[in-house]
Amino acid sequence: MPPDSLLVAALGDIHGRFHRVEAWLDALEQARGRRVDFALAVGDVEAFRHADDHRRKAAKRAMPAEFAEYADGLRRMKRPLYFIGGNNEDFEALHDLPDGGELAPDVHYLGRAGLRTLGGLRVAYLSGIHAPRFIDQPLKRPTSLDTAKQAGYFRAPEVERVAALKDVDLLLVHEWPRGIVHKAREERLAPALPLPSPWIGNPVTRKLVDAVHPRWVLCGHSHKPFAVSLEALGRTQSRVACLDQAARPDTAVFWLEFEGREAQRAGWGVTGTVAWEAGQRWGLHTLPALGEPGSGDGPGDDPPGATA
Repeated sequence: MPPDSLLVAALGDIHGRFHRVEAWLDALEQARGRRVDFALAVGDVEAFRHADDHRRKAAKRAMPAEFAEYADGLRRMKRPLYFIGGNNEDFEALHDLPDGGELAPDVHYLGRAGLRTLGGLRVAYLSGIHAPRFIDQPLKRPTSLDTAKQAGYFRAPEVERVAALKDVDLLLVHEWPRGIVHKAREERLAPALPLPSPWIGNPVTRKLVDAVHPRWVLCGHSHKPFAVSLEALGRTQSRVACLDQAARPDTAVFWLEFEGREAQRAGWGVTGTVAWEAGQRWGLHTLPALGEPGSGDGPGDDPPGATA
């Protein structure tokens, strides 16, 4: 492989389930016959130390909270993991790291908003979701359940910081850009499967995508896989990949192989099967065949399409 080649894995909402994610990345490496250079998680990682932490939502406490083993040095990530904040995080731990930091060896919080160069790629990011009531309010220290919830909302200065960026290879956001379902319907690219609500996502993130015009956009939050291309003023496409929560690998893992800063191929899941190559159209036809709805992993999981 070329010396400047990269294999980058993206992960949907982990919700504390670090062990299975590591196993999935092991399988992807074996399938592609190469190391995953680094992984990117699109929020709701939930790097909590204890499953019964009072700051975790009650519905999430039945899920594993495996981060303690990494923070205590009992386990170590096999490849670097970089993540943004969703709306379910240990906000008390993240508050003093607005520009990011390492929470455990090879577990890196990117921060609330900004740009990081990873493996030569320009990776922009915006943590949190949109709440119109709070976007112009100052961010408070999360000392209660209420202020912790508010910490999961992005603020106007953070959006402006990202909107000013140029020449971005990857943009990580938690919540979908509004209008991508309309786009798929307009182009009649949807396969024979039910589409999400056309109102899913938020307009602020959509405006951000149109302003920055990244080559790829990765998002999570809604626990559904989706893929669509967006164009702005005739410029090169922004390819959007929305990932499922970490209930099954075929829709929660998305990978990209780069040569230099150019993506050459991409795929879903851990089989190594290529779903897209440079020069091909990107859209819903790249998604893997989906199984029966509700095939999560038991108590504590949200139903498909939940926006917790």
